[in-house]
Amino acid sequence: MKTSKITYKLFFLIILILQIFPSFAQNKDKPNIVVFFVDDLGWQDISVPFYKGKTAINKKFHTPNLELLAKESTKFTNAYATPVCTPSRVSMLTGVNAAHHRITNWTHPLANKPTDNPDDLLTPPDWNINGMSPDPNIPKTFHATPFPMILKDHGYYTIHVGKAHWGSAGTPAASPKNVGFMVNVAGHSAGHPQSYYAHQHYGNMPGKASLQAVPDLMEYYGSETFLTEALTLEAIKAISEPIKRGEPFFLNFSNYAVHVPIQPDPRFVQKYLGNGLDATEAAYASLVEGFDKSIGDIIHVLKEKGVYENTVIIFLSDNGGLSLKPMRSGANHTQNLPLRAGKGSIYEGGIRVPLLIKDVQDGKERISDVPVIIEDLFPTILEYAHIKDYSLVQKNIDGKSLASLTKGKTDGSWKNRSLIWHIPNKWTVPDGPGINFFSAIRRGDFKLVYEMKKGKLELYNITEDIGEMNDLSDKNPKELRALSKILSDQLKRWEAQMPVIKASGKKVPFPDELN
Repeated sequence: MKTSKITYKLFFLIILILQIFPSFAQNKDKPNIVVFFVDDLGWQDISVPFYKGKTAINKKFHTPNLELLAKESTKFTNAYATPVCTPSRVSMLTGVNAAHHRITNWTHPLANKPTDNPDDLLTPPDWNINGMSPDPNIPKTFHATPFPMILKDHGYYTIHVGKAHWGSAGTPAASPKNVGFMVNVAGHSAGHPQSYYAHQHYGNMPGKASLQAVPDLMEYYGSETFLTEALTLEAIKAISEPIKRGEPFFLNFSNYAVHVPIQPDPRFVQKYLGNGLDATEAAYASLVEGFDKSIGDIIHVLKEKGVYENTVIIFLSDNGGLSLKPMRSGANHTQNLPLRAGKGSIYEGGIRVPLLIKDVQDGKERISDVPVIIEDLFPTILEYAHIKDYSLVQKNIDGKSLASLTKGKTDGSWKNRSLIWHIPNKWTVPDGPGINFFSAIRRGDFKLVYEMKKGKLELYNITEDIGEMNDLSDKNPKELRALSKILSDQLKRWEAQMPVIKASGKKVPFPDELN
């Protein structure tokens, strides 16, 4: 009887300890994984520098929580996404390059609606305008196994909060719950919010609602809760459940900020107006500080609940910063200097993004200058989750795990790796630098740019010329030919689509086929 009482008391003592210190109950082989995914954030649009030192642009912003996170993370100073959102988001979800999955432009909120603008010279190919799909035989989609589905199948509690934009309405991937998320808050087929304001119901006003009205969040209607804050509160609610149960979780927190409409966050905007920024740039900076507070609030909860040390944290943007008036102030394509151009472009301003990864129980600040790309996050996340045995619909993964780099290990396999971009589409009117019908490859220090409309090749040494101002194509024909061949061969292996020349009806040649 005495032994029975001791055993009984010990049992309840263990339960009490697990409730007070939930991290003790978590399986260290299945760390929590949190992705903070920001929309349209430029490489320099936080106060953490990713260049040689703080730039003038870095100094405009105040992101203290990201500064703290960076001190415990690997900072990737040569990280890339695609020029626009849906291709990046699908590449991350599937591990496949955009040229390979054929979602080469942003997808419309409604199915079967191409988003290409008309062009006088070229016709875009018949690309996957409806996005990706976890189900087969969905027209104009890329059928693939998304990694959240794999995480869920291996015991993870999977949560999506914020922007989704993986598939058009009427197709399965319009709902995050169909791509492996057990919880979905505010994710749907549209790519930006109609409104950031609760008093406007985040766009859900009778007679005024559009396809971009943010779903869910009804409990905040009529309040002063800014959209970023509402999403943060919902994310904290969602992660509290698996933490309480000692269950590993994956949180994909995909903020709608800083996508247009650039509306001021009342909590922070006055500071930036006082610093001399105009109304547009002050509003933009307030959106940046708003998502930084959001990150800090969630990290605070992770620490308070005792699970921070067992949590991988990834922070990134889905493409380069917007550089067009009137959405941003100043002359077009100056907002990301010294990087060239901005969102929509295959020049550095459109594809280079900030990337931080905090490993578990590490806490070391590292810098990696290895060029990496967004599809690398698919195998990276699965490696962090210690998941090796899984099946995929997509035959080949183009990404490469970054987990070794976050442990300070680099081998020769990274040195001559090729990163590829392929945009056979007309994103916006008019054409701009690196915008509409371009391909590119980066290999080592060099980057080749292929302008399809002009049949023109450019070559840059990115390490020495980050602004892509000094075209070396005439001075280094050997490198030009080598990269042209590597790019063409890979595009052909992927069966990448090429636009059609209207005058002749023929496809645009691959770069190594130019006369």
